[in-house]
Amino acid sequence: MKKPAAQSLQASDFIMAIQEMGTYIDVSVDDLMLIHQKAEKFASMRNRETVLVRELMAHPVQTVRTDSTLAEAAHIMVTNKVSGLPVVDNDNKIVGIITEADFLRALGVPSHHTNHSVWQTLENMFSHITELPEPNGVVADLMVTNVTTIDPQQTLHQVLDVMKKNKIKRVVVCDDARHVVGMITRSDLVRIFFDRFISVKNDSKKV
Repeated sequence: MKKPAAQSLQASDFIMAIQEMGTYIDVSVDDLMLIHQKAEKFASMRNRETVLVRELMAHPVQTVRTDSTLAEAAHIMVTNKVSGLPVVDNDNKIVGIITEADFLRALGVPSHHTNHSVWQTLENMFSHITELPEPNGVVADLMVTNVTTIDPQQTLHQVLDVMKKNKIKRVVVCDDARHVVGMITRSDLVRIFFDRFISVKNDSKKV
């Protein structure tokens, strides 16, 4: 991530830097340089917390239409290694979403139970594999129409709040006209967390 410019520093960053040093007196030139380094660290942390959705989202996003066949949707998911697809109308406006969980439920595969381990769930899935019907029909038959979306100008913390409150793994990013412009998934947030962790760790080594 690009290091924030000096002008991005705020008074609060310097106050926090001085508080971290534990002193307000006998400030030498070396102390001033150290304060500046620490202030830059806090400015960098603040900038990361306010990073915008448009900077994080995956785009362009694979989508399907309501009249797309389930076989087509499944092929797109497998080929692109994604677990969910926004469903759009002819104007690319969001009308629903279809996920791998929707497919599994429709095929009669037992869903993951909170009291089961992942391995127990997988064992149940494979034990039912010979009984599964072909995924006939169209996307409209399985899609969920109550879709949680977020604006590209919202922040990382707002994405986290939306996912937590709605207990979802992915959020579709839409503009004001409800056009699909991106997607943020739980996997994206895990990657961002580790990128941030490494960056903060490297910053601390410099101080």
